[in-house]
Parts: sequence; structure tokens; C-alpha cells
Amino acid sequence: MKKVYLETFGCQMNVSDSERIATTLEAGGYEITPDEDAAEVILFNTCSVREKAEHKLYTRIGQVRKTKQNRTALVGVMGCVAQLEGETLFQKSEGIDFVLGTKAVGRIAGAIESTLKHRDKFIDLGEREENYDWSVAEKQRHSPYVAFVPIIEGCNKFCTYCIVPFSRGRERSLPASNIIREVLELRRQGVKEIHLIGQNVNSYRPKTETGLEQFAGAMPFSRLLRAVAATGIERIKFTTSFPRDFHPDIVDAIDENENLCNWVHLPVQTGSDRILKLMRRGHNIENYMRRIDKIRSSRRDISLTTDIIVGFPGETVEDFQETVKLAEYCQFDTAYMFKYSPRPGTPAFAMPDDVSQEEKTARFLELEKSIKHSQFNSLQKELNKTLKVLAEGFSNRTANVLNGHTATHKVVNFEAGEEFLGQIVDVRITECKSNTLFGKIV
Repeated sequence: MKKVYLETFGCQMNVSDSERIATTLEAGGYEITPDEDAAEVILFNTCSVREKAEHKLYTRIGQVRKTKQNRTALVGVMGCVAQLEGETLFQKSEGIDFVLGTKAVGRIAGAIESTLKHRDKFIDLGEREENYDWSVAEKQRHSPYVAFVPIIEGCNKFCTYCIVPFSRGRERSLPASNIIREVLELRRQGVKEIHLIGQNVNSYRPKTETGLEQFAGAMPFSRLLRAVAATGIERIKFTTSFPRDFHPDIVDAIDENENLCNWVHLPVQTGSDRILKLMRRGHNIENYMRRIDKIRSSRRDISLTTDIIVGFPGETVEDFQETVKLAEYCQFDTAYMFKYSPRPGTPAFAMPDDVSQEEKTARFLELEKSIKHSQFNSLQKELNKTLKVLAEGFSNRTANVLNGHTATHKVVNFEAGEEFLGQIVDVRITECKSNTLFGKIV
């Protein structure tokens, strides 16, 4: 039984892919180990969204090959970097033995066996097999209580800065009946919270709507939300949403179903209409704000998070100030902020990267200050309230302290024993810090 070490970079889709990779390998007689020095096969499931993530791959391969134990191990690269770089990876790093694209991960066992048998470089960037198994073995999930459920893969949006359409391919929605069946099975296994995931979940458009017919609604995604809610699983979250496809009926579905969590992640990227056009986002600030107003009108106090890029090519001080202005209007519960990073192969890569690193950093810090203010205000509002928290694990810093998430995806730490793990408990919030809430079980 060969031991395999699997390391994952990047988004939830990559984590979900790795869970299925581990499931496939263990079913094929391999053993997944957390100890890279004990492994005979070392796998890196990679991300290419930002340059830093790609550089991390080459650093890790160098670190692995330096150790005596790993000099003879097979090293495989999977995921987005593999799909984009293909055979050039072998030239960039001699330590790589095989390369597997984003849609070839179901053939991981064959890739390992071929490399071992022929002792030659192996590459597979082919399409996903028609009968690909999207299920994950219980022991391979990142959490016993929270599960990722892919509903759509790929992207058709072609934002000028983004490499995902090239690394993940065109949008393909999974059949609704398969998704509902998977959620029912996860509920049977004791999973408390599922995340419906995809590059753009609300772009969900299945070829057939078997399983959705009984639910009225303006779009397939809101019908899917209602169908998944009808399974009775305790919590449902979804990410990431695309602004242009965010229909008001999604908010109505959340209002109608308590198990649809009151959290929306809606990336705006910039507050400037001029930069949005350069980014080719397909929306403007006026219609984005209309969506925000609909979310804020919900009876359920929906938490709102976003993604923002600072320093995109051509961004002026005035453009940036429009972003700050938008952030102040939206009062995001939090935002994931990035300094623009040129990605080869994207249209934006040909644009002059004319905002200096110093200016990008200055803008980042100014925006961060504004976001932290709204984030702290959001956390402050929870003081002295009793919130339902899914106890997901122990705190890394303090003994006898559990942590978990609220329905609005806020992190809460609270004193409790392991008997509470996996339960949704009532926690009275007694303190808040910059990113986290603290409380006591009621």
C-alpha cells in the first residue's frame, strides 16, 4: 500500500477536488498520509489565481526534493497551474514527475501507475469522464460536520484579469437531481452544514431541471436553493455569486427558508464604473447597489461579504476613491482584498501595469481601514446576543475552547468540551475583537 501526501492550495473548489482525489486513491489501495517524509507519492493541487500562489508551488517542490526521504518520491502537480502550464512545468522544475489537469483528477491512480511503470514523465490535460464520481468518502472530508457540494464548474464570464476560464473551462452545471441526492446522503451521514460551491454558483443552468419542477421562481439557482432547503439539512450556504446573475428571488428564497443561511458573498472588485468596464465585469455600480439594497431589505439581516482588487491597470486616485465610497455605502461585513497581480494569458496582462507597488500598498491599507471599521461595527452589533454556532473544532491557541461559524459566517470562539463538537449550540456573545466573536454557551 503506497503512501500519498496531498497538499492543497487555493479555493474551496480545489479543496473539494482534493477530497475526491483522496477518496479515489484510498479506494484504489493507496494510503493518504499527513507526513510528507513518509510518502512515496507527493501531490500538489495548485491555484493560479494570483502569482504568489503559483510561486509557492515551486518553493514547495524545492523543499520536498531537498530532503533525503523525498528524493525518490514521485511528485505530481494537479489543479489550475497544471492545466495552464502543461508540459512547460517539466522545464520549470526537474522535480516534477507527472502533471494532471483540472478535469483529469479522476484518473489520478492511472497517472501514478503509469509513471511508476514507465519511469517517464506523464501528462494528462484531458476532459472529465462522463461517469465521473463527484461523491466524497466520509473520512476524506475536510470536516465531519461541514461539506462542500459542487453545483457548477468552470466560468463563461472572461473578466479581463481572471485566469479561471482558461484553467477550469466553460461553465457546466451538475444535474439538480444528483445535487439533491448528495445533500440527502450528507444529511444521513450527520453533516450539519453544506456549502454549494462553484466559480459562479448563481450562474447555475442545468440541462434538465429534474428535481426542481415543483419550485416556482425566476431562475434555476433560486429553484435549486428551495429544493435543497426542502431536504431538511440544517444549514445551507453558497459561494461565490456573480453580481450580474444575482436575481432578487435569491433573497426571497433566503427569506422563505430558515435553513438557507443569511450570508451572501457578492464580489464587486471595484467601485469605479470605468474600471468595471476595463475588467469586463458586465455590471455597473448602480445595478450592484440595487442588489445590495435588496439584500439589506431582507427581514433576516443578511451578512454581506465581497472581493475587491486595488491597483488594476489604469486605476486613478479618483477611481480608487469611488471604491472607498462604495465600501462605505455597502458596509460590508468583511472583504477579501487583493493588490492586482498580472496573470499571463489574460487580456489584462497586455495592459500597462501602471499603478506602482507602493501606490497599490497605500490604497490597500486605506481601503482596509475602511473595511475593518465596517467589519468591527458588524461584530459589535452581535454583543449580548445569543447566536446559533456550529461547533466545528478546537481553537489552535487556547485549550478547552471550541470555534465555529454562525449562519452569517462569523467566527465564534467559546469555552466548551468535545462533547459539543458537531452540534449547533446557543452562544451568548460577550466580547468581540477585530475578526472574531467570543462567547459562552447558554
